[in-house]
Amino acid sequence: MRDDYPRRGEIYWIDLDPTIGTETQKKRPCLILSNNIHNKKMPRVIAAPITSQVKTIFPFEVFVQVKDKSGKVMLDQLRCFDKKRLKGKCWDLDEAAMQEVEEKIMILLNLYK
Repeated sequence: MRDDYPRRGEIYWIDLDPTIGTETQKKRPCLILSNNIHNKKMPRVIAAPITSQVKTIFPFEVFVQVKDKSGKVMLDQLRCFDKKRLKGKCWDLDEAAMQEVEEKIMILLNLYK
């Protein structure tokens, strides 16, 4: 039996409200990005929201399939969330998409060598 904590690469429903300005709003699926040691020990996770608005995919976004729906991970909206905001797991991101997410984070945060 697995310990009950969110894992990197899992997608959870997270209530993003309250928000300010251009921050992404409402309850939506979010990709867990923080590492599993952090996720197990800390009361918070780092995650990026997913939207179904896929007409334009920017270089800091990743196209994903969540269940039968198209979406994109908005890496420019990375946030830290208290685990109390998590409203249930809805999906696991596949390894290829997770690798693309990692590459786009490197570009967004200018971490590549």
